[in-house]
Amino acid sequence: MGYAFTAEDVAFLRSSAGISALAAVNSLSFSDSSRVRDVEHARRLLGPSFAPVVETVLLRRRAVSKLDSAGSWLFTDDALQQATASAVARHRALRFAGRSVHDVTCSVGADLFALSSVASVCVGSDLDPVRVAMARNNVPGAPVLIADALRPVSRASAVTADPARRDSSGRRKWNPSDFVPPLDELSEVYAGVDLAVKCAPGIDFAVAPWADEIEVVSLDGAVREACLWTRGLATPGVSRRASVLHGSSSWTLTDAEPDDCSVAAPGAWLIDPDGAVVRAGLVRHYAARHGLWQLDERIAYLSGDVPPPGIRAFRVLEHGHYAEKSLKSLLKARGIGVLEILVRGLDVDPNTLRKRLKLAGSASATVVLTRVGSKPVFVLCQAERT
Repeated sequence: MGYAFTAEDVAFLRSSAGISALAAVNSLSFSDSSRVRDVEHARRLLGPSFAPVVETVLLRRRAVSKLDSAGSWLFTDDALQQATASAVARHRALRFAGRSVHDVTCSVGADLFALSSVASVCVGSDLDPVRVAMARNNVPGAPVLIADALRPVSRASAVTADPARRDSSGRRKWNPSDFVPPLDELSEVYAGVDLAVKCAPGIDFAVAPWADEIEVVSLDGAVREACLWTRGLATPGVSRRASVLHGSSSWTLTDAEPDDCSVAAPGAWLIDPDGAVVRAGLVRHYAARHGLWQLDERIAYLSGDVPPPGIRAFRVLEHGHYAEKSLKSLLKARGIGVLEILVRGLDVDPNTLRKRLKLAGSASATVVLTRVGSKPVFVLCQAERT
């Protein structure tokens, strides 16, 4: 849960005394061996103020890999977990360039910070007064208000929101009311402006029939978010998009591109498309762009004679019908002692299988277990960076 910050804590942390306290505590290592000692030192040094200071120092250190300028920011533990990574926030902000935009669920300001560098005018708001105070510290150039996202308080021509997901008590099916604020109410309240709604990538897209374009974004191989774009923020002729961010490079794929690809046995290479491509339902489009084919129409693995550049692809060594006994014999004959097991479309647990295979040897490989039609197949590969 983390420390429960108060408005008074935020005021102290933004004061000259708080800034000095943060600098002093930041000099402590808080390593596994020194953590208890360092916390006690901070307690003696700061008295009742030690808890928010220590928590802020630790949160800033966690934030470095996720957010720009994290060394001067204020967070709560939950807000940091929920914050958009800076690279993703910058990517999304580009569609708002030159616009007047209102982030109606700004939290501590991760998205607002990115918007402030490209929008002509931007404003943030949130119902949580503590997060509003933190956002004012983190994005000093933008006005931040305490306001309900469902009660518009600005005349911005574009609105962005990041609804929280309620505890759905284990339900598998998504409902618009699972979100705070609810998705359908957001779409109704902002029916007259261009709206973007950030959601978890696992969202059932059917809960937002009002979205004109759905974009799935991955960062360094991990799928991070889905964004629901409407009206002038959406791309004409595009209903689904995958955006892949990696370091300083990025690429995008949409359903406006051709999706003609064949289905055939494995060729020289096996390719596992980026998760954003799979989640956006654009596997066939990716295959058509790169001259690849599917192993099975319902499975996301692709194959080809030449892999796309800049990805981790798998050079095919052998493939055939999958049976555990024959796979075990094959791995033994090849002296494979280190094995990456990838499974899609079969009910196989890699960790359990690895124990039963009793691997021995100095060679390493990857085995892909999947199905073609109703038949289980294996593809033994060597992973390579193209």
